[in-house]
Amino acid sequence: MENSKIISGKRKNAIAKLRIKPGSGVVTYNGLPYTELNLFHKLALSEPLKIFENVIGKINYDISIKTSGGGKEAQIEAARLAIARALLYISNSDNLKKAFISYDRNLLVPDSRRKEARKPGDSKARAKRQKSYR
Repeated sequence: MENSKIISGKRKNAIAKLRIKPGSGVVTYNGLPYTELNLFHKLALSEPLKIFENVIGKINYDISIKTSGGGKEAQIEAARLAIARALLYISNSDNLKKAFISYDRNLLVPDSRRKEARKPGDSKARAKRQKSYR
């Protein structure tokens, strides 16, 4: 496919790969129109799209997102990050970048938190077994 660009987003173990190409503004998530997702997922994916429309105007690109790994929520957040990055890439606008960051910094900056490693001799990361002397 010519004139298409692949952009990715990550959250925990989830990876979202987004393909953006010139078109009519159709957004698909794992093969379905994103409007068929449940309410909160639909709202999360529409946030960067609405900000783009307010700052720049109509989206003349088709966006298709495929996710893998992690859980449902992490996949949605990875897709949201990928959408915002893709819209910033096609517009190359400082006003859009400022609008994204003032709305929610996690639209452009991935969340770096990860699961803490387990410690030797214990079954959990932090909570230790209590020691009994009697």
